[in-house]
Amino acid sequence: MSPPRRSEPKSPSSLERFVPRYFEIEQSLRTRIAELAPDDLLPSDAQLCAEFGVSRMTARNAVARLAQEGIVYRVPGRGTFVAEPPVHRQASSLLSFSAEMRRQGKDPTSRLVEGTVRAAEPAERARLRLGRRGKVVVISRLRLADEQPVATETAVLPAELAEGLLTADLEHGSLHRALLALGRVPTAGTASLRAEPAARADAKLLGLRTGAALLVERRLIFDHTGAPLELTESRYAGDRYRLDVSFDVELSED
Repeated sequence: MSPPRRSEPKSPSSLERFVPRYFEIEQSLRTRIAELAPDDLLPSDAQLCAEFGVSRMTARNAVARLAQEGIVYRVPGRGTFVAEPPVHRQASSLLSFSAEMRRQGKDPTSRLVEGTVRAAEPAERARLRLGRRGKVVVISRLRLADEQPVATETAVLPAELAEGLLTADLEHGSLHRALLALGRVPTAGTASLRAEPAARADAKLLGLRTGAALLVERRLIFDHTGAPLELTESRYAGDRYRLDVSFDVELSED
């Protein structure tokens, strides 16, 4: 029996067939919104349907996702408008670091600290659903805003993505854009947050004293098929980053 053929990364031409249409519309609108001012009018559902050749439901789903993040707002009978950008990220949504900083009027950049392939650790094998001999590609970067270090970020992904990721420009480009080019669409995930003191390596990269407060976020991101895609740990300088939280109040008899 011949060995199984290794799957090749999907080319940009095949990406159009691979990426959900609502996601394509959503990303296009994000790009436009970055060039617009608050309260500027966006295309109507009908205009989006004509431009992208999709159903009204698909167009509405794309806009609804942006509305949930507070990026746009709807006025019945008038249309969809660009919202005033929040100063800080909402805890219920995950925006790429670059997009988040641009919304705050800052210039995002990255410095690649490490890019390597290694054997997966037991916890990584379990969470990424890898075999006993599974390998991962590790991408570590220092994230900056207006040249000020804000966070260290380490992403761990299945090694089958290594070739495409290690040749991508991850200092000036987006990791998630690189994943899109490989036919993997980051779609949803879970995260945990905790405070931790800065170790010596963190302190050196972030320009902090050892032991300074960090906000540490650990995420597991799934792709559009529901497969685990990315384990990421972001370690934010506590005085340079904040999460905003919206919540409902549950009444009890206590």
